[in-house]
Amino acid sequence: MQPILTHLALHVCDMDASVAFYKTYCGMQSVHERFADGQQVVWLAEPGREQEFIFVLISGGQEHHQAATDYSHFGFALESRAAVDRVAEQARKAGYLAWEPREEPYPVGYYCGVRAPEGTMVEFSYGQPLGPGAIASSPQTSSHTV
Repeated sequence: MQPILTHLALHVCDMDASVAFYKTYCGMQSVHERFADGQQVVWLAEPGREQEFIFVLISGGQEHHQAATDYSHFGFALESRAAVDRVAEQARKAGYLAWEPREEPYPVGYYCGVRAPEGTMVEFSYGQPLGPGAIASSPQTSSHTV
């Protein structure tokens, strides 16, 4: 059997702030909560994908400090450039915006970067060959890999 990616787990320093962030910015919902070995554990999923892929948040973590040149991130596709701009504006007002919206050549597309409360970077994009803004028939699709 081929392995299938089912979840990512993150230790977070402020569970309430992190859960609120992923619900507000990423549209995720809590699908499971428990305490294990003195730590709070929350599973978050996109609606309808609860049995496909989740984020597991675990309390007791330290803030993640990421260098400005480190582009490690989670990526979420949005339905339009305007949606990317709306997320960027919301994040700017909350003090979370890390990368202003920008356009990059295919396959990157239009995106912004938002820093979650624990310090993890989250990219919101439109026009990549993945997700709602995917360019299915791009002539470049066959010559580029993601």
